[in-house]
Amino acid sequence: MNASSPSPTSAIATFAGGCFWCIESAFNRLDGVESALSGYMGGHLDQPDYRRVCDGDTGHAEVVQVRFDPARIGYRELLEVFFALHDPTTPDRQGNDVGSQYRSAIFWHDEAQEREARAMIARLTTDRVWPDPIVTEIAPAATFWPAEDYHQGYFERNPRQPYCQFVVAPKLAKFHARFADRLKDGG
Repeated sequence: MNASSPSPTSAIATFAGGCFWCIESAFNRLDGVESALSGYMGGHLDQPDYRRVCDGDTGHAEVVQVRFDPARIGYRELLEVFFALHDPTTPDRQGNDVGSQYRSAIFWHDEAQEREARAMIARLTTDRVWPDPIVTEIAPAATFWPAEDYHQGYFERNPRQPYCQFVVAPKLAKFHARFADRLKDGG
């Protein structure tokens, strides 16, 4: 089944929060998430590939499309995880990853998701969770282009790769500590 076509009991959410390897790995560990796939969204080129997206001329963001069971995990919970996994106050960058493909974005699939995303940003702003303003883009979902096969499950297959050791693993450790009660058996 295509990630863009949820089953009758699933829903789809799409998030961009920097390198998709970090976001995908975390979402795939959440109870209620059926799958999280790395891909591209928000650009102007059909059939984008990693090289073109990284060149910065396609307008796409690295995204993760999450298929989830709303009876087991709500969209609000997915938003909480999303905002915990990245810094939504840095335009076009996450850490040393710089470029519009690393922007913070929520691509909504229905008006309820849009309302929930805007309400979450308003609450986080009111609560002053970050000292700088949230710059997360909120836009309607467009065509999801799955990333190349080697990007899917990248961290799980390459845990000793330097980027995975120094960037992904620490983010996942913080994620595990904060969301331990929401993880699938075995995390």
